[in-house]
Amino acid sequence: MSFNAFPQASLAHTLTSLGWDDAWAAEFTPYAEQGLVPGRVVRVDRGQCDVLTADGMVRADTAFVTPHDPLRVICTGDWAAVETAGNPRYVKAYLPRRTAFVRSTSSQRSEGQILAANVDHAIIAVSLAVELDLGRIERFLALAWESGAQPLVVLTKADLVPDPVTLGHLVQDVETTAPGVQVLTVSSHTGEGTDVLGAIVGSGTSVLLGVSGAGKSTLANALLGTDVMEVQATRDIDGKGRHTTTTRNLLVLPGGGVLIDTPGLRGVGLFDAEAGVGQVFSEIEEYAAECRFHDCAHEAEPGCAVLSALESGALPERRLESYRKLLRENQRIVAKTDARLRSEIRRDWRLKSAEGRANYSAKRGGRV
Repeated sequence: MSFNAFPQASLAHTLTSLGWDDAWAAEFTPYAEQGLVPGRVVRVDRGQCDVLTADGMVRADTAFVTPHDPLRVICTGDWAAVETAGNPRYVKAYLPRRTAFVRSTSSQRSEGQILAANVDHAIIAVSLAVELDLGRIERFLALAWESGAQPLVVLTKADLVPDPVTLGHLVQDVETTAPGVQVLTVSSHTGEGTDVLGAIVGSGTSVLLGVSGAGKSTLANALLGTDVMEVQATRDIDGKGRHTTTTRNLLVLPGGGVLIDTPGLRGVGLFDAEAGVGQVFSEIEEYAAECRFHDCAHEAEPGCAVLSALESGALPERRLESYRKLLRENQRIVAKTDARLRSEIRRDWRLKSAEGRANYSAKRGGRV
């Protein structure tokens, strides 16, 4: 999408409509004294970014804010300090982020990749055109909670499930998967739910997340009231679509609020998201607080409240397995960048190995 397609009037938004407030203004004071101009980053690509200021769009070079740490590069949603005099123009710095949506990259170094900054609502779009993947929803939710934003699950293409009973069961499944999170059914085709969603995103900044084919671009167009984002049909065989959105774009909504649209995510790797995982599986964390041992691993320990809940049927086995899987994955990611944690993990392995050998020896009457 080219931002040149926007009418010039749409570029004249005040900073307040982009989320600017007194706290941001106070943070910006040192930069204002240097003659720099504040603006919100709407798109980043190839070492440059588009920054929306009170006077309109500025195309600026990011050479001054390109550190080796991928989590510190400028990204969509950042508040930038721009040097507007001269050609080319430069982003000289960006303000400390209030929230940041980060995932793990697929590289062997397991670096983090920041997808959006200063977000209030994380909208997780899930298509009802295909079978629900509850595990993937939990994964998105863990990253959303960890970011500091408030998650919201939007079940798109609700018109493809005309039976209200079936739709109710699907919603209930997702609500069980997403404790403390609002679940909303939406159809961009019929307009169902778009008014409710519009009211939610009408203040603050929202980021739109999901896999290809989830209907994010169609949903963005419905919220914008115009066909700004390109839309492609999904395949009938599996409900998947191609990446119609190829960059992360910040869009100003006509009814108020700001929306960051993102490309479909093929991989949603956790990155230091232990607190987010705990929030997604809050019921398991509550059970764990009642375990006899504070370091209970919920495997075979006596007095384990989690296993008791599993045996009674209060806790679904799928939830516990998903919880264990995400915790293990997150621990591996953190261990790759945390030497102390790696040392602790190796020590635990040695202790468990020694304990296992001792138990084996005892069963054989002391014979090794």
